[in-house]
Amino acid sequence: MFTSLLAWRGLLVVAGLSLASEGLYYLLRYLKRRRERRPQVLFFPVPVTCVRPLLLARPGRCDCGLSHQESALSSLARLLLSARRSLDVCVFTISSLELSGSVLAVHGRGVRVRVVTDSDYMALAGSQVGTFRKAGIEVRHDQDTNYMHHKFALVDGSVLVTGSLNWSAQGIYGNKENVIIIKNTDIVKAFVEEFERLWNEYDPTKYSFSPQG
Repeated sequence: MFTSLLAWRGLLVVAGLSLASEGLYYLLRYLKRRRERRPQVLFFPVPVTCVRPLLLARPGRCDCGLSHQESALSSLARLLLSARRSLDVCVFTISSLELSGSVLAVHGRGVRVRVVTDSDYMALAGSQVGTFRKAGIEVRHDQDTNYMHHKFALVDGSVLVTGSLNWSAQGIYGNKENVIIIKNTDIVKAFVEEFERLWNEYDPTKYSFSPQG
């Protein structure tokens, strides 16, 4: 009987350790996911840097003579380049060669890319909208005198990039700007719905070609 009691105690200890181990595993996994879902904040301006190696998916530095240090710009470019299924961009003005280059590189890999922008600013000098369209990226825009003033992007429909930053050299290298990267499901869902709403509203088949004030 004593031996049997010891055996039962041994089984209980083993079961307890197993449950504790499993509980610790799920706790660590939960904490990891929670940490990964914390918002990340990027601040601008940044020093003039080169992100060409990222765009070319080539390790090491190029010989352009510019700094290749990690910065808010490289972090943002790296995030855009991480898209595997879709990249939806909804930005007031897009003239940054670094960020537009990231969009083009994603499109070149066969990822679905859609762009929504403002009609008044897409034709200004330096705008990369024409380059997008030549590359086969579908671009839609508003058709009235009010600004399409959003500044956000969605990576794979699960990561939101938003903030005050326009995708321009002035915004990146000159202005005081911010970008926040969010993975919260409810917040991301709201922006996904807003993008789809605008994408439908700005369908070219609905254009009247008579802008109203």
